[in-house]
Amino acid sequence: MLNGIPDHLAADMNLLFVGFNPSLRSGETGHHYANPHNRFWKIIHEAGLTRRRYHPDEDGDLLADYGYGFTNIVARPTRTAAEITKEEYREGARLLREKLLHYRPKVVCYVGKGVYEQLTEQRVIPWGTQEQPVAQGITDFVAPSSSGLVRMPVEEVIGIYRQLLPLMTKGADSS
Repeated sequence: MLNGIPDHLAADMNLLFVGFNPSLRSGETGHHYANPHNRFWKIIHEAGLTRRRYHPDEDGDLLADYGYGFTNIVARPTRTAAEITKEEYREGARLLREKLLHYRPKVVCYVGKGVYEQLTEQRVIPWGTQEQPVAQGITDFVAPSSSGLVRMPVEEVIGIYRQLLPLMTKGADSS
């Protein structure tokens, strides 16, 4: 059985990326977004969130370099999110809320509407900043999944992720 992969978390992070759960490849390597078909690293670089294109084995560096953390709503690696049980989502949502309250990131980017849906039980979820944050004082942002299975053009996905930059700048200006 594959292990979950380590979270990269710190108090007052600028940005916390929350995925569904690790891919099998991530479970094998121990790094976030390690599936070669996942476009995460390309998306965040082209959206201007990183100065260069990072690789999955550098996921921990983003915490030191930018204040970006990583976690998932469910820790168990699977081939697809469809393999995750309701119980796993329920427990994962409880643990994620605890992490948000403990670490208090400025912005949380949910990588996929389904992640936010499982956390909040909302059904109508727009892209971008959400009106009612899960935790008071933390900006919730919903972005498309970076999975290669997503049919949305990558340029459109990158455009949505670009909206994260001013949110973090706004948070930095007010501190």
